[in-house]
Amino acid sequence: MTTIASDARVEAQRTYPPRAAVVSWIFFDWAAQPYFTLITTFVFAPYFATSIAPNAATGQSLWGFAMAAAGLAIALMSPVLGAIADASGRRKPWIAGFGALLVLASCTLWIGKPGDPSIIPPLLTAVALASVGAEFATLFNNAMMPTLVPPERIGRLSGTGWATGYVGGIVSLIIVLGLLAANPETGRTLLGLMPLFGLDPATHQGDRAAGPLTGLWFIIFVTPMFLFTPDYPAKRPVREALREGLSELKQSIRSLPQQKSLAAFLLANMIYTDGLVSLFAFGGIYAAGTFGWHTIQIGTFGIMLAIAGAFGAWLGGKLDDRIGPKRVIAGSMLVLLLAVAAILLVDKDSIFFIKVAPPAPGGALFAAAAERAYLVLGCLIGAAGGPLQAASRTLLIRLAPKDRIAQYFGLFALTGKVTSFIGPLLIGVITAVTASQKAGMAVLVVFFVAGLGLLMRVREQ
Repeated sequence: MTTIASDARVEAQRTYPPRAAVVSWIFFDWAAQPYFTLITTFVFAPYFATSIAPNAATGQSLWGFAMAAAGLAIALMSPVLGAIADASGRRKPWIAGFGALLVLASCTLWIGKPGDPSIIPPLLTAVALASVGAEFATLFNNAMMPTLVPPERIGRLSGTGWATGYVGGIVSLIIVLGLLAANPETGRTLLGLMPLFGLDPATHQGDRAAGPLTGLWFIIFVTPMFLFTPDYPAKRPVREALREGLSELKQSIRSLPQQKSLAAFLLANMIYTDGLVSLFAFGGIYAAGTFGWHTIQIGTFGIMLAIAGAFGAWLGGKLDDRIGPKRVIAGSMLVLLLAVAAILLVDKDSIFFIKVAPPAPGGALFAAAAERAYLVLGCLIGAAGGPLQAASRTLLIRLAPKDRIAQYFGLFALTGKVTSFIGPLLIGVITAVTASQKAGMAVLVVFFVAGLGLLMRVREQ
């Protein structure tokens, strides 16, 4: 009781930075989101699968292997880097370093010309490196949260960050689809304009421009965080921090069996995050192969999904503070599970085994019934994905020791990535063996069922 009372007094006396610092931190999500929206989901990944790889199934398989390699690297390095950050006290230098990796690797994607198999290995390497940069920069940015607002406002901060990120994704998609990427047949963008800067529709320069745009976007919008959000002061040199951090990491891992709720949550996060990341990574590729969608259709779908995601994350943040993050996570997973199962029963000429007219070549946007069903289910996934991720980092903050928060965010990233290669790998292998995108995506149902079962063992503090 003495310890609890002492912690409460310390918390009551604690001062937090001004509003400008919090808003600047929130804009990190805005800065980083185009990598996930433009590159891994709605523009470059489908373009790679349909225009660079030999066919959509092969493209989905190759993309899965690249994401698996990135996930494995992130899994191995996350806890160590988090432990070092806790011991050294600094976050911003790590965000700057990994942000630079994200920028350089994203800009490299410009070289991805259509129909050139020789470009596939360097492209996939660049995508994997950009993923490493984005994930590690996010890890250290997350670790700053407890210093920005009181504990009772963490849920709202997390949800607002995710919602802001989704809005950033929407804006970046509108820029690409409305001003840069054009239909190769008409030469016009979604807004009926000629592409800016003379970008050539025939060689998909608008799609390829998503890479450099992602890098430039990150530089511009992450700058306020470096200028206005305070960092921890340096505690000790990196070499000393490395020794101390690794020692504390070993102690934390050894103590996990005694922290049953935290251990159950990390295990649940490992499984359902793998399913969610795989779902977002392959959703655009799956739509491209199933309906024959190209950048305009997939990007428009992405805008609708991101709008749903922004609303879901904002609402989830409010529910998080009111009913607790565990309930928000469980509800989100139920929605995801039902939506994924339903998507597997939607094909271009059928909905839940009921035959419908397939999309007509050159027809109006999303005119077919199956396409509209996919849109509705996709929006449900977007609305559930935001609060799932936002509430997950809130629940970790509630469960983890406050003096080792970056270290536990490292373990959080570890559990979110240690098996993250399994989802893409399973999708890649099953798709390659069966030559069926639907069979590859079916594995995601198992991830959400298992994650929900483990979450039920977590006792929220």
